[in-house]
Amino acid sequence: MSLINISSFSSHLFWDTDKNNLELEKHKAYIIKQVLEYGLMDDWKILKRIYGLKTITETAKNFRELDKKALSFIAAVSNEPIDSFRCYTYQQSIPEHWNF
Repeated sequence: MSLINISSFSSHLFWDTDKNNLELEKHKAYIIKQVLEYGLMDDWKILKRIYGLKTITETAKNFRELDKKALSFIAAVSNEPIDSFRCYTYQQSIPEHWNF
């Protein structure tokens, strides 16, 4: 089995930062969010091997914002109610502009 590190993920995930400065434990929340929102299925599999579904879910529950598709995905695979995620309840409390 090969060593899993930050370079195992797709290169497009960390376009806004220097990958060499990312540490798997220290930057766990950032890595999980990037994979949930922009990752491919292979990135998801790597993420699950590194952190496990429980850790990913608990971390995602604390995000203030998360893309709607990513939120639906993590809620479905973790079998958690969508309203148990902070980003779901936080987004519900922000009124949207009228859309004509």
